[in-house]
Amino acid sequence: MSEVLSTSPITAVRIVGLSVRHRRTVALDAVDLDFGPGVHGLLGPNGAGKTSLIRVLATVAEPAAGHVEILGHDAGDPRRRGPLRRKLGYLPQDFGYYPGFTVREFIAYVAWLKEMPTAGIPAAVERAVARVGLADRIDAKVRSLSGGMIRRVGIAQAIVNDPRVLLLDEPTAGLDPEQRVEFRALLRELGGSSTVIVSTHLVEDVAAACTEVTLMDTGRVAYRGTPESLCALGETAGGAGDHPLERGYTAALRAHRSPAARRAGEAVR
Repeated sequence: MSEVLSTSPITAVRIVGLSVRHRRTVALDAVDLDFGPGVHGLLGPNGAGKTSLIRVLATVAEPAAGHVEILGHDAGDPRRRGPLRRKLGYLPQDFGYYPGFTVREFIAYVAWLKEMPTAGIPAAVERAVARVGLADRIDAKVRSLSGGMIRRVGIAQAIVNDPRVLLLDEPTAGLDPEQRVEFRALLRELGGSSTVIVSTHLVEDVAAACTEVTLMDTGRVAYRGTPESLCALGETAGGAGDHPLERGYTAALRAHRSPAARRAGEAVR
């Protein structure tokens, strides 16, 4: 595995020996990772373990083994989950919402669930909705919105509490190209003061917005480094794809799946 560890002096998320199993399937296999401030992209094929990792970090899934520390809290300690969740933002692939609520009502409800100070909720809701470009639809019923707009509502509910750690699983699904460009700018802004972890299949999102990329494959870390270093790998190793990051992606996967790499992984385990 080619790996460049996080260079940030601040570690917001530390993962040691994390394993997740779904019945007989190993979703994550003894993963070690850490994340500091900035925007971190999670890439990988379907079934690589990206969503399982995001769900554990969001404290909505239990690992089979390992330790996760977020903002100095033991994420596995039920007594610490309440305070921790108030500092997190989370957008799952399929997030639940109340279609009869207006956008304002729904985001305010999420803010209340996060135990934000009541007096500050109205202003926080308006700010979050404006940041995702829905200020003119704030009093529209959620059920009246398009799929892309509903996805933006999901992003707004994730950022309403100005989270210190923001977890986004396929956040640009359903967004049109112009909306994705705007969202990347928002990611870069958020990454200036927070730790943002984005699981996506879109390499252009990673190339445009992420400071670091982690490539997952079969529950393990196949590559860790900057988008620029992954692009360079694609050029030197002859990866396939139309985008430089796609070429790095395919080259890193090929190297990770090579017989020598598999033997090395088994030896470490």
